[in-house]
Amino acid sequence: MAEQVDWIAGIHAVSQVLIKKPDSVQRLLLQRGRDDKRMAKIRELAGGADIREESVDKKQLDQFIPGSHQGVLALCSLQNSARDERFLKQMLDKLEREPLLLVLDGITDPHNLGACLRVADATGVDAVIVPKDKSSSLNATVRKVASGAAESVNFIVVTNLQRCLESLQKRDIWLVGTADEASKTVYEQELTGPLALVMGSEDKGLRRLTRQTCDFLVSIPMAGEVSSLNVSVATGVCLFEAVRQRS
Repeated sequence: MAEQVDWIAGIHAVSQVLIKKPDSVQRLLLQRGRDDKRMAKIRELAGGADIREESVDKKQLDQFIPGSHQGVLALCSLQNSARDERFLKQMLDKLEREPLLLVLDGITDPHNLGACLRVADATGVDAVIVPKDKSSSLNATVRKVASGAAESVNFIVVTNLQRCLESLQKRDIWLVGTADEASKTVYEQELTGPLALVMGSEDKGLRRLTRQTCDFLVSIPMAGEVSSLNVSVATGVCLFEAVRQRS
């Protein structure tokens, strides 16, 4: 896998890197004058990994990532953790439980991708699958928003999403897609058993072929004036309903 060097920002995201991949940290910048408990935890983790911290002013931190760093930046050399279809096949072959997968069709906003990864981690999703040409990459923004989930969730990039979905069906994995006009709600749909939840982009929803391939389409009931939810919020609603049913 290719290596990428990038700044990881934010207390939780940097904490996860210090815990899981301390050898990847090349520099650790902490905001001068911050002595709260969360910052003390960062210093403790860095000390335990024998990583030297650099105390700098907020203005210096802003030069790297303006305003969204929470006073913590780590320059990290990370392997591109994206996997391919071969890894997905091997993972499914070895899995000793019924799989729960998340398929993201055309999520190009890194904030949305990061938030979806965070939800996937929280709900125990076995893998997140995205198309190669219609998705945000695992960049610094995704990693920050994901708050460590980019390092913990299997992230699968496939060349042909349609072919991948058909291969999942051959494994008897049900494909449940979301669509505003679907007559059945997510609460009425059975979400137990081998399952792949398929989410579309916020502006266009599922692409035509993806929609046609899904075994079921469900909607999220909306009681207010807003017609739709942010894709990461919708993903959370659907995945936690699946977790509720499966437990």
